[in-house]
Amino acid sequence: MKHLFKLAPVAFAMLACMPAKAWNTETHRRIVLDAVEFMKAHPNQTRYASLVAGVTRAGYTMEQFAAAIGQGAHDVDYFEDTYLCGATTGNCQGAPLWGLGSGLARYTSFWHFQNHTAGADVHGNDFGGYHYAKLGNPGDIDRLAATWLVGDYLDDGAGGLGGWFGDTSKYNSFGVTEARYRQGGYSTASMYQDYEKMPFQPIDNLAQHFWSRFLQAPSAQSLGFVLHATDLLQPHHTFNVLGHNHSGWESWIEDYYDTEKLNDGALVLAALNDFTPLAATATDIRPLLTQGGTYSYKYGGAVMSSTDHALRRGVAKKMVPHAIAMVVRVLDRAAVRLGQ
Repeated sequence: MKHLFKLAPVAFAMLACMPAKAWNTETHRRIVLDAVEFMKAHPNQTRYASLVAGVTRAGYTMEQFAAAIGQGAHDVDYFEDTYLCGATTGNCQGAPLWGLGSGLARYTSFWHFQNHTAGADVHGNDFGGYHYAKLGNPGDIDRLAATWLVGDYLDDGAGGLGGWFGDTSKYNSFGVTEARYRQGGYSTASMYQDYEKMPFQPIDNLAQHFWSRFLQAPSAQSLGFVLHATDLLQPHHTFNVLGHNHSGWESWIEDYYDTEKLNDGALVLAALNDFTPLAATATDIRPLLTQGGTYSYKYGGAVMSSTDHALRRGVAKKMVPHAIAMVVRVLDRAAVRLGQ
């Protein structure tokens, strides 16, 4: 199992030139690190001993393992795997010029939603991903994106969809990224022909793709990528909106994570009861992840209409402990795989 920390070949580069928004990237890392610390402090409620055994057998320390999966959860925001192309020019870009500070730094962020406002999608998912056409109450960033990207299409490779004056495919996001996140569902390139109608795949499919990789060949990197699914405990990501205080709320979480004790172990312990443990043989983790999305949709919506500190604190003390608890449930199952 020496390959556990070997960086798996990834067909897309990762950039750090602009801040991406979901949970803020540092918050993603902290949630994962706190989940490992919680397991260490609660060995009777978790499979921490099995996790330690698997990691130790691979020749690494738990500190190295925690750092590696935390970094993986952080890195998903920096994938350069999604290009949208101009309806007129055919020129394909991975991020909008106005992305810096907007809450949407690069287009890969569109795969980080699970839309509980609309339910099933055209791909066959119980809950779809970001879909501008199904926004009941678009925010400022949603409207800005739609204005900027109207008629633009998802890069589907040379010879596919094109602009009026050509096709400058850079990646084939439909044939690679969308295909990875399709997870057995149905898609056609024409579904992604106009930005304002694009039914993006949900984040639980992203996580399932990397979970399957982990089961096939365990690596800390692929497991870390799975754990980016804590975005499901960020209410904007289940209400299907880019705007409505999206960026401000996430910055607030990062700023007050420690002072407000959002990782309180007692709250995490209670939150575990809201997640059904994965079976030791489970290969599909999406039902567990959907439990997280359902929770944030039910209890987190207030932060989209208010910036009041006390209100944010109340919601945060529900969302962050549940995000940590969800990671614990995934790591419990991962511990079984590492022991095989």
